[in-house]
Amino acid sequence: MAMEISRSYNPSKSDEAERMKENQALERAEKAKEAKQALNGGKVSGKAQEPQDEYISREKSDAKPSGLYWIGQDGDGSRKIFFDDPKKSDRSDGKEASKAKEGQPEKDVKKGSVDTSKVDREIKRLREKKQQLEQQIRSASGDSEKIRGLEKKLAQVENELRQKDNDAYRKRNASVSW
Repeated sequence: MAMEISRSYNPSKSDEAERMKENQALERAEKAKEAKQALNGGKVSGKAQEPQDEYISREKSDAKPSGLYWIGQDGDGSRKIFFDDPKKSDRSDGKEASKAKEGQPEKDVKKGSVDTSKVDREIKRLREKKQQLEQQIRSASGDSEKIRGLEKKLAQVENELRQKDNDAYRKRNASVSW
């Protein structure tokens, strides 16, 4: 069988497209090979692989934990974050560790008292004044100017009572002692 070779070879566009696809496939295979080497700890194009973080369980590491954070309540009942320092708990006699486990703070808590009696007396005085003004308005039946004046005073007392007879005012004006 004889073959004849033509000197004027003109590649068609389909042959060119096939070559491009082959080149792209080779490039993809090469990139995948480099990525596989990187995962296996090998060198990628002459550069050393950077160390990555990894999880090591406590059982495998044989290291003591550095500390433990937990949420508890302080003496006032508000939430607070506590830290159990392993260095500190190793030196303690065990009392502090039991407090930490129970959710109690390690420090001594200052105890104080809040007194709202002054504010309560002020509110009581305003209520009594309101009752007196209402009684005076009922008793002054004929004098319209006197009634208007008393009603004006009554409105002022009611407004002041409305501002002061609430928990926010009591908290702001309470006396705290330690």
